[in-house]
Amino acid sequence: MRLPDRQTLLPFLRWLPGTSRKTLGNDLLVGLTGAILALPQSLAYALIAGLPAEYGLYAAIVPVIIACLWGSSWHLICGPTAAISIVLFTSVSPMARIDSDEFIALILLLTFLAGLFQWLLGMLRFGALVNFVSQSVVLGFTLGAALVIAIGQMPNLLGVEVASQPTALTSLLQIGQHLPEAHWPSLALAAFTLLLSVAVRRLWPKAPALLIGLVCGSLLAWLLPARFTADIALVAPFAGGLPPLTMLSFDLDDVLRLLPAAVACGMLGLVTSLSIARALAVKSHQFLDANQEVRAQGLSNMLGPWFSASLSAGSFTRSALNLQAGARTPLAGVFSALLVALFAVFGAALLTHIPLPVMAAGILLICWGLVDLPAIRALRRVSRSEFMVMLLTFAATLVLELQTAIYAGVLASLFFYLKRTSQPRVRLWQDGDDEVLRIEGSIFFGACQYIQQLLQRSRGQRLVIDARHINFIDYAGVEMLHQEARRLQALKRSLVLRQARPPVVEEILKLEGAERCPVLFED
Repeated sequence: MRLPDRQTLLPFLRWLPGTSRKTLGNDLLVGLTGAILALPQSLAYALIAGLPAEYGLYAAIVPVIIACLWGSSWHLICGPTAAISIVLFTSVSPMARIDSDEFIALILLLTFLAGLFQWLLGMLRFGALVNFVSQSVVLGFTLGAALVIAIGQMPNLLGVEVASQPTALTSLLQIGQHLPEAHWPSLALAAFTLLLSVAVRRLWPKAPALLIGLVCGSLLAWLLPARFTADIALVAPFAGGLPPLTMLSFDLDDVLRLLPAAVACGMLGLVTSLSIARALAVKSHQFLDANQEVRAQGLSNMLGPWFSASLSAGSFTRSALNLQAGARTPLAGVFSALLVALFAVFGAALLTHIPLPVMAAGILLICWGLVDLPAIRALRRVSRSEFMVMLLTFAATLVLELQTAIYAGVLASLFFYLKRTSQPRVRLWQDGDDEVLRIEGSIFFGACQYIQQLLQRSRGQRLVIDARHINFIDYAGVEMLHQEARRLQALKRSLVLRQARPPVVEEILKLEGAERCPVLFED
């Protein structure tokens, strides 16, 4: 057996020797820009996941370094994301109290299991499996996740405490019962932060609107009299430092409970990451090895939890910034992670001055950025069935747990796909005594009944199937053709396949051999 070479085990050796002082300086500046964007996002995503704020910083360090060095994309930057964070929260919150040690341990175990699933897919070269999660499912899930996240931040906006609920719909009903208890200073501070962030984004699109909003909102809370801000909750304090080592607990009951969510999270992370990586590769004209990227994602999420990092995936905002800022190598992402680590060590005290309503307003800004209205409108114009899949996935995110909503969307996509392929396009015409059917599609178990009904309605002396567009036929299709050929023989008629491709002919002859095969062939 051939052993893998050094560049297969350490893929960064393919590009690292080509770096220079110039490219290193350029990537360092790009990494600084990326770190400035990552800081407020990481803190917000940790709160979405129900984790202490510092865990957002941890997730933006070790997993990012591993994914950059072992991945295939030059510009993909990973880390905590809004959609992944809300799936983590909804998966684990029914099992443990939020912010408890048990809750954090389950999040990290779920991350490891999802990473193991991703890594196995990459090692088995099954990266193409992520294609079963269609773009319509991703759009519907993202739209639903944005609404779920916004609902989840309502208690922080209103300054009230609400018990966690398994679905967005029940959470909304629970929040409605607490509206009379709303803390108006908290709501006013959140509204100021949100309006300021939106104004900055409109007037200066390239400015870090989220960071400016967080800083200005926190300054306003600090400047206001104490009688207005005394009851406004702040980010919980933590000791600054590098990500602490964590020993994972592989309790069998916990593993079995988390396994379905781990598969859903793993697939969602891969779909997000590969979609972003492909889009960037087209713009940068780079070759992308999907299976290597899948392995890198898995490796980052397998090793990350041992350094207190929750599940990471590709970030479109940070990755697009990486490309636009002119990153030369994946070291830009590595530098970004190292600068975040420096902040975790020396800037932790600043986080304790951020009010939770201010952070919630920043998260609402992130939620609005998740909504891709042009893509939704385009989907509605192009495909009604795919638009229905998007709507079904969106509805499922509101009434089901998010990982279940992903499965529901995938099943809906497969249903509509099978419905289309079960009725391949067929053209029918008369050619003398021959009745000709041109079948444009595969003859497989799902399409057999439809095609058999067409064959049984034919009236020509010879029934000719124009087979030039048939690429695949399975056992059910072969058996159906043999059955129909023998039925026609009994009526003194014949079934002929014209211009069939060699693989199709080979499959048909396997059933009874060339001498006994009732189906005739002609060029």
